[in-house]
Amino acid sequence: MVNWDDFGPEKVIEVHDPKTGMRGVIVIDNTRRGLGKGGIRMTGSVSVNEVAKLARTMTWKNAMADLPFGGAKSGIFYDPKMGNPRQKNQMIASFAHALKGIAPSLYVAGPDINTTEKEMGLIAKVAGSRKVCTGKPASMGGIPHELGSTGFGVAISTMLALKYMEADPMDVKVAIEGYGNVGTFVHKYLSEWGVPVTAVSDSHGVIMDKRGLDYERLMAAKKEHGTVTAYRGKYAKKGSNILTAPANVLIPAAIPDLVTMNNVNQVKHKLVVQGSNISMAPSVEKKLHARDVLIVPDFVANAGGVISSYVEHIGGKPPAMFKMVEGKIRKNVPLMFKEMEKNDAWTPRDAAMRIAMERVKAGKWKGPKL
Repeated sequence: MVNWDDFGPEKVIEVHDPKTGMRGVIVIDNTRRGLGKGGIRMTGSVSVNEVAKLARTMTWKNAMADLPFGGAKSGIFYDPKMGNPRQKNQMIASFAHALKGIAPSLYVAGPDINTTEKEMGLIAKVAGSRKVCTGKPASMGGIPHELGSTGFGVAISTMLALKYMEADPMDVKVAIEGYGNVGTFVHKYLSEWGVPVTAVSDSHGVIMDKRGLDYERLMAAKKEHGTVTAYRGKYAKKGSNILTAPANVLIPAAIPDLVTMNNVNQVKHKLVVQGSNISMAPSVEKKLHARDVLIVPDFVANAGGVISSYVEHIGGKPPAMFKMVEGKIRKNVPLMFKEMEKNDAWTPRDAAMRIAMERVKAGKWKGPKL
């Protein structure tokens, strides 16, 4: 059941095409700061309630990133693994027709689970406007997320958190959970900046090297063998639990609920930077906070993706995107820490939420032209 409050949602639009069997939902949560922005996920288990929760998350993420976007999200009730590429395209095209009149006047779509730049390109063509979505192919003026905007922002968030902790980045050991689009770019940038990444996991297991994993060699092993555990090195060892791998910084970058009340005691790290969404519940964050673990929450750390979407929306190019991601992350992460210091009981999430809520309450975005 969708929860309604003073922030929204403003609209919950359920759509159905009897011809193709497409069923979907668009939730426009809040547009006080601008058009609703959020991706389209396509799964067999997606629900209206799930989409509404994600739309609210986008309201806070866009506000915390200080973008002229509100929060929204979409879902298509279809499991691509149960069908074929033709059926998937039919579902996407049908959903694109349903977006007419909603996007881009109220909503700007984007890729999410099981939707990529290919699907965004099809949506733009069917809807008759490139403005209806971001994450399109570069040939259509898009800035694909495959350029690593999210991972870039997570890596910068990590450096800013280490600075706040007065820790030497070259003396820490970083563990990255997940080696997909986010995790690989986090590793790339941290390695370039001299930060040792000593453990990485994927669905097959964990690879560890206390002296640091070589980024180029690890990428080559992943590409050739399909798993990070194929990495070879004099001091490399395999493992099965990223939480217990030797490290003092943890970066969740793939699955939700990586840390739960059942395994929270395995977390010995002093810093957690959430590259993935909902890597732990707020109650778990509070438990870690009570143990003096610093946490950079997901909607702050992984905002690089939606910042990239905004640059695409206004017609910007990749160099402008990287500049804006860095500028906004460098502004908002320290602002969160400063806000947190106002109350000893506040977690970083509490502080970030206060900033985001105040920005939404203030209404229309009034910042400088970007």
